[in-house]
Amino acid sequence: MTTSSANSRNSGPPRFFALIPCAGQGSRAGSPVPKQYQPVAGRAVVLHTLAAFAGVRRLARTLVVVAPGDVFFKDQPSAGFEVADCGGATRAASVLGGLRQLLSDGAQPGDWVLVHDAARCLITPEQIDQLMDACSDDEVGGLLAHKLPDTLKSETAGRVRQTIDRSDKWLAQTPQMFRIGLLVQAVEQGGVAVTDESSAMEAMGLAPRLVPGNAQNFKLTYPEDFALAEAILLHRAYLSALATKAAKKVS
Repeated sequence: MTTSSANSRNSGPPRFFALIPCAGQGSRAGSPVPKQYQPVAGRAVVLHTLAAFAGVRRLARTLVVVAPGDVFFKDQPSAGFEVADCGGATRAASVLGGLRQLLSDGAQPGDWVLVHDAARCLITPEQIDQLMDACSDDEVGGLLAHKLPDTLKSETAGRVRQTIDRSDKWLAQTPQMFRIGLLVQAVEQGGVAVTDESSAMEAMGLAPRLVPGNAQNFKLTYPEDFALAEAILLHRAYLSALATKAAKKVS
């Protein structure tokens, strides 16, 4: 299967959309609120994520998909993004609801969509642009990923069974960027078993492009992840303040 049918249905150059599924509960994080709303470095995790996407000028629209009845964004300034309450019980259901919302609102099947985890709050505009540059002319699309740095073991009953060759192993990250129409087909066929968009495309016989990402683009999952993310965000803020101060001295 190719993307030619999806591409031919666009009346003009394909646009880029961002889709942030934000309906999960994040039970492994051990927090009293969904992990995407837990404060880190002074604001909710998802707001750090959205700030990064707001810095990408080529995006036509950023859509955040929340669960019905979720009121978190009611009192938040929605600069640079929109919210749709079409989230489902699984990630796949939320992504599919968001894709259908984009199409209903005027996106074309041949347009690109970048699906990103709300809890990957350390993504940067530069990394997003890197993915867009690498995949905008690709026949399939692709994803940010990080080459596996550690020795990999398989296990049986709590003991090492064998060491696995890691030379061709990657950690999948997000954003993952595909044509909207083709991704709808892939997620519909994959159903609730779809854990990321790349796996849905792979099930259709397609081979997404791997675009080298960054080790800091990890998903906040466990309690210790939040402490590490806060340290990184505070360090970035410190470096930004230093750069601003230096620029003022020069001017």
